[in-house]
Amino acid sequence: MDTIKTYIQENKERFLDELIALIKIPSISADSTYKEDVIKTAEAIKTSLENAGCDAVEICETEGYPIVYGEKIIDKELPTVLVYGHYDVQPPDPLDLWDSPPFEPVIKKTDKHPDGAIFARGACDDKGQLFMHVKAMEFMTASNQLPCNVKFMIEGEEEVGSKSLGTFVKNNREKLKNDVILISDTGMIANDTPSITTGIRGLSYVEVEVTGPNRDLHSGLYGGAVANPINILAKMIASLHDENNHITVPGFYDQVEELSQEERNEMAKAPFSLEAYQNALDIEAVYGEKGYTTNERNSIRPTLDVNGIWGGYIGEGAKTVIPSKAYAKISMRLVPNQDWDNITHLFKTHFESIAPKGVKVEVKPHHGGNGYVTPLNSIGYQAASKAYTETFGKIPIPQRSGGSIPIVALFEEELKSKTILMGFGLDSDAIHSPNEHFGVWNYLKGIETIPYFYKYFTELSKH
Repeated sequence: MDTIKTYIQENKERFLDELIALIKIPSISADSTYKEDVIKTAEAIKTSLENAGCDAVEICETEGYPIVYGEKIIDKELPTVLVYGHYDVQPPDPLDLWDSPPFEPVIKKTDKHPDGAIFARGACDDKGQLFMHVKAMEFMTASNQLPCNVKFMIEGEEEVGSKSLGTFVKNNREKLKNDVILISDTGMIANDTPSITTGIRGLSYVEVEVTGPNRDLHSGLYGGAVANPINILAKMIASLHDENNHITVPGFYDQVEELSQEERNEMAKAPFSLEAYQNALDIEAVYGEKGYTTNERNSIRPTLDVNGIWGGYIGEGAKTVIPSKAYAKISMRLVPNQDWDNITHLFKTHFESIAPKGVKVEVKPHHGGNGYVTPLNSIGYQAASKAYTETFGKIPIPQRSGGSIPIVALFEEELKSKTILMGFGLDSDAIHSPNEHFGVWNYLKGIETIPYFYKYFTELSKH
């Protein structure tokens, strides 16, 4: 791997240009308006995998958006690494909060990214991190240093719940057979503090609808006499947490994994400044479940959050109405052992039961998945740790993440293999938000580090 740094330096501008071209395609899976762009992105991924040295690449049709599959099998006796990523992106709204158009990437220097960062939707989540693997593959094949077999499975529905992936995986277990799964869709603590994500939370996502009168009513003629769905919805949502910010849904905590004090003490060793955290978010104080630190609240504890709420008149000026309907979107982040189907059922039962007379309440489940923890004694984790140590000069810190990648638990269930989460983004990269970005240094560092994972995983697998 001695030539990896030289290869990156010689191809740096091309690596950036190719990533920027990919990011420019608005592959928004949640909006059918962009259907052709999503499909165009899949075709671009297919081409990039072919150019990177895969011997067989195909676009696999599903009931939703296609999955791009590629492979290079050099020796069936050698280990096989399966790389997973996604080529779809979140909607860019609200557009007026972007400093530059979301699909016109620009490179700007920031305090955290003195070498520059690519600002655009999908720069970090997940096109930039996915493309690190493509370029790492290119290096290994171009320099004849690929030490084992590799397979790629790149989907286009991650941001809408990976609707078609489960069926694809179940129907293609032999095609996808592997010894370890490698994903870069997470982050690390800082550029000078590498970390490996060892746990991710599960997810239950629902939409609620509260219906009152059969039409919008005049708030003067009917106000005070008829239940207002927005008022009712607000009260119902407020009741979902108690005075200690503990979630009040019956049975919600029954399966929650309680970490030992020793494990919590290990977590606390990760560098963290509460003041810097608050300053970065421009808040005066943190908020959350009593008895837990900020880093515990956002990683090892379950949550319930309203992601959107609407109803009635929200246009310019005034319109005095009692709305017929009110809506909210609610997500629950779950910890290992909490089954997302069960939590969705508990929430639906509880929320519909607390509706007062005068309104009807309906809970519509959207999607979800279970949490996952990677064992630190696995060959995959050890290989990743050695790879980071090689390129960063520091042993990476194992870290639980608050985010969710629902398909990871599915992979273990169906493919019987462990997943390693090698993320190179930063928490400050504003994924899912306006001004999402990905550091140029991080992008190139990922390309440099990933080949070492292959090297060490292959070596450790022989013992």
